Amino acid sequence: MEQFFVFAILAITLFLFIWGKIRYDFVSLIALMAVVIFRIIPFDEAFNGFAHPAVITVAAVMIISKGMQNSGIIDLIARWLMKMGKNRLLQIAVLSLITAVASGFMNNVGALAILMPVAIHLARKSSYSPSFILMPIAFASLLGGMMTLIGTPPNIIIATFRQDIIGEPFSFFDFAPVGIGLMLVGIAFITLIGWRLLPKRKGESSDEDLFKIDDYITEVKVIKDAKYLGKTIEELEEIKDIEVEILGLIRNKRRIHIPDQEEILKNNDILIIVADSDNLKSFIDLTGFKLVGGKQFRKDAIGSKDIAIREVIVMNDSKLLGQTAAGLNLRSRYGVNLLAIARRNRKITKRLDRMTFKAGDVLLLQGRSHKLAETITNIGCLPLAERGLRIGYEKKIILTLSLFSIAILATLQGLLPVQIAFSIVALLLVFTKVVSFRDVYSNIDWSIIILLGAMIPVGTALEVSGGADTIASQILGIGTNTPVWMILVVMMMITMFLSDVINNAATVVLMAPIAINVAQGFGVSVDTFLMAVAVSGSCAFLTPIGHQSNTLVMGPGGYKFSDYWKMGLPLEILVIITGLPLILTFWPL
Repeated sequence: MEQFFVFAILAITLFLFIWGKIRYDFVSLIALMAVVIFRIIPFDEAFNGFAHPAVITVAAVMIISKGMQNSGIIDLIARWLMKMGKNRLLQIAVLSLITAVASGFMNNVGALAILMPVAIHLARKSSYSPSFILMPIAFASLLGGMMTLIGTPPNIIIATFRQDIIGEPFSFFDFAPVGIGLMLVGIAFITLIGWRLLPKRKGESSDEDLFKIDDYITEVKVIKDAKYLGKTIEELEEIKDIEVEILGLIRNKRRIHIPDQEEILKNNDILIIVADSDNLKSFIDLTGFKLVGGKQFRKDAIGSKDIAIREVIVMNDSKLLGQTAAGLNLRSRYGVNLLAIARRNRKITKRLDRMTFKAGDVLLLQGRSHKLAETITNIGCLPLAERGLRIGYEKKIILTLSLFSIAILATLQGLLPVQIAFSIVALLLVFTKVVSFRDVYSNIDWSIIILLGAMIPVGTALEVSGGADTIASQILGIGTNTPVWMILVVMMMITMFLSDVINNAATVVLMAPIAINVAQGFGVSVDTFLMAVAVSGSCAFLTPIGHQSNTLVMGPGGYKFSDYWKMGLPLEILVIITGLPLILTFWPL
């Protein structure tokens, strides 16, 4: 009976993950409560997952990643990359390699976020679309995470499963022989073939427009001194060399969805328009209209004369998700004005300040220069226009690298378990002021922590109920006359599919017990199957929802959902073809 409940809970959980209407961390909590209510997991063990070494290690790695960023290590690399020539293949190859290597030693989303503006700048400077380089470096961040224990949460989770079975976890560089091989093969494919499979879009070379995506949705107000006051909608749309789409008209707080072409514009009318950044600026300059979001800051306020505008992308853990500008009181709470919003596959049904923010949305924000950068970080967004690289932090590079290296050596020599070693490094980075106290909490992705803490007991429920045994028995029955390597391929394909539609950490938590039971059933090494699951769990290349790195580049690259499989499918096939012999060579049956 327990197995029935476990399978039912897992089926509903997978459906909710794929459905995507409920955040994956809340879905995992629902699954946890379900296995506890049905007494599959005892009440007093319900939250043991949050004390699991994998959860502690992931949190520590996120803090260390911030330390690596603050120390100036990545900035030195980025400044060097800015000096590269305009050879597209060289740029894609070098940037992908740097992203991959960085992802092996810090959070892969963090590495991508740091290097993404550099990639956009290089693409614009070389007169080609950022869409050719952003997905390659996103995929490179996933490939690089395969190389080390801390490169990606799946590796950390797999290491703890091995400790439970064998009594010893995978060490820091145990993943390297397979991971480095796959990373090199993957980057070679991305550089020579992969980017050519992506959508071709016209690039921009202007340094003022380093980033260009779908048109912005914004609101402009007709003011009494406007040149086009008293003109008709038709006259607006006929302005030469300016492409602006008028979606609606707000008059006396009432919206006219499809205004008549002969409608005469009156004072205080608000137009809802769609335009790219260049046309939007030209439209405002020519008509004399005013951006509704661009309200004046107090003249007596400090820095009120130093107003800046930044393009930012809403990230997966942003405080804006599911909220509106009006509901959040962006101006009073954060001191910024929302000027415009851009979204793939837009469907306009509401006023600008009442549109619900989603991950991947690009916002045009206005605020005081001396506070804007901090505010952008605080609300969980990433600046997409050219940003200054951190200068003056070189003196902390040696400190950060020394602490990090000592921690790795301590784990390799067996002096400290990885969760203790990296927690100590995280604390030392705080006490040496490489990472601020505030950064400790703001840079931990709590949704991942909750996901892991909740899903680990759910994975345990699959084991204790006998569910993992049942699934393994079915696989063993099918594979009676089938070579073990073919079963490995099947396991890799299933894991890859799940990682494309649900979080990779959750995928590995569910697949690891099954892999262990299958390996034991065949009487072969558990390491072989665990390594196959670890590799496959990092291969979320088919969709933008499988991994945060994929989501992060969707807006800036102007990608559609269907664009990912064009490069992702051949890459996943290549991973299986290359990964299987590598796994069998370094982790034989």
